[in-house]
Amino acid sequence: MREAIDWGSEKNASLRTRYGFGFERVLVALADGDLLAVRRHPNRERYAHQGQLVVEIDRYAWVVPFVEGDAGVFLKTMFPSRRATKEFLGERQ
Repeated sequence: MREAIDWGSEKNASLRTRYGFGFERVLVALADGDLLAVRRHPNRERYAHQGQLVVEIDRYAWVVPFVEGDAGVFLKTMFPSRRATKEFLGERQ
């Protein structure tokens, strides 16, 4: 992704508390080539405006919902996903 990437500082602090790292780790994964997929949000009815990045962090797939705008990409949150890990990393686990 070559677009500008941004996020909310409060959400980032919350993620750091919960997971021990924040959105900066997503940027590192992207820079390292660990982007597994860019896809539409599966709940298109409620989140039609959102996409999802799927990135590998520490041998596990993380889903990162985002919205795109004129200023670039805004990351909403992130969470580890067993389903995405199985789908994208399968045998590598």
